Amino acid sequence: MEGSGTWQGLILVSIVTWICLSSYLRLTHKFRSLVQPWVARQVVGGVPLILEIQKHQNGVMDAFFSALSCVVSVPFYTAFLPLLFWSGHGRLARQMTLLIAFCDYLGNCIKDVVSAPRPSCPPVRRITATKDEEDNAMEYGLPSSHTLNTVCLSGYLLHYVLSFFEHEDTSIRYYGFALACLLVALIAFGRIYLGMHSVVDIMAGLAIGVLILGLWLNVNEKIDDFITSKQNVSSFWTALSFLLLFAYPTPENPTPSYEYHTAFTGVALGIVTGVQQTYSQFHHEGVPRIFSPDLPVSAYLGRVMVGIPTILLVKFCSKSLAKWILPTVSNTLGIPIRSTTYIPKLKLDKGYANGKNTDETKNSVGYSQKLCELLNQDSFDIDTGIRFLQYAGLAWSVVDLVPSLFSYFNL
Repeated sequence: MEGSGTWQGLILVSIVTWICLSSYLRLTHKFRSLVQPWVARQVVGGVPLILEIQKHQNGVMDAFFSALSCVVSVPFYTAFLPLLFWSGHGRLARQMTLLIAFCDYLGNCIKDVVSAPRPSCPPVRRITATKDEEDNAMEYGLPSSHTLNTVCLSGYLLHYVLSFFEHEDTSIRYYGFALACLLVALIAFGRIYLGMHSVVDIMAGLAIGVLILGLWLNVNEKIDDFITSKQNVSSFWTALSFLLLFAYPTPENPTPSYEYHTAFTGVALGIVTGVQQTYSQFHHEGVPRIFSPDLPVSAYLGRVMVGIPTILLVKFCSKSLAKWILPTVSNTLGIPIRSTTYIPKLKLDKGYANGKNTDETKNSVGYSQKLCELLNQDSFDIDTGIRFLQYAGLAWSVVDLVPSLFSYFNL
């Protein structure tokens, strides 16, 4: 227990130190000034290849690659993971959730540090068939998140399946590896075909994805053992999640990348806290799995019919509570805040929190403004906290509240 607390403290102190040093030394700006010009030249130089590929565009290929991009997008994984948890493969589900959160954080950090452009449109034709793709197009280009995520998740899924079924036939391993490589290749080519990325973005996504996958295969069991050990898990992960909201680079121009990071950091917190509290009840290795006599397809469909409306209701309630609680707490503590999405009417009166001018608020504002100055911010975006709590509540309901309902209804 003492050893666990020591390394937990070291991790948190290291992150705080990194936040302070990187902000004071302006490391993001310095690194960007070195890397961005080179990447931008590669993007411009890759436009002729993209145009050559797009000469062969047609409606069928447009639909195919657009659909394929949706299947491996973050929203798809967000919808798929609850179904995986409820199927009885809890270990796979929580590992893939944390892996997605890690990929999303690291990939988006690199995007916003480098702040490299996507291929210019025009002359490149950019195909955005869904709202999600339109939002993706607003992000910076390097690395390709779709390529990075596909490498990591298909690789880990292959590792899990081969380990779970303990295949000794070498040919099955080769076929599985070939299938994963084919999927990665199609995704990578599709991102170029759709005009979303250049070759340098794809290569960076492949390289970073392979590195993350190699790291994850070496540490995933240790992480899972920690989550299920109940050794300061909730308190440590809450502090870690809070710090990661600040341990994020400021992009050259605002993008949706930080919003995705906030959402998945909340998801990871909800999953970890929910699993460690109910592991022995709902998430141990002996729980019924789909297609087994204890969990037939009919019972699984019943779980889905109960679970989906429940988590949507929890998401709505979490958002509503956060929109009410966070501004109230911020006003009480004198924390300067702003909102551009969830609370449009919220306005910040300079020097005070929402115009309150009491002695207590004056003192509180003084300390909070010093913190804002340290982090190079005039005020804190309340939307970040609302989004974080909303998705944390959603994820917690997936692994705690909903399984409790399954138990109550004998599902």
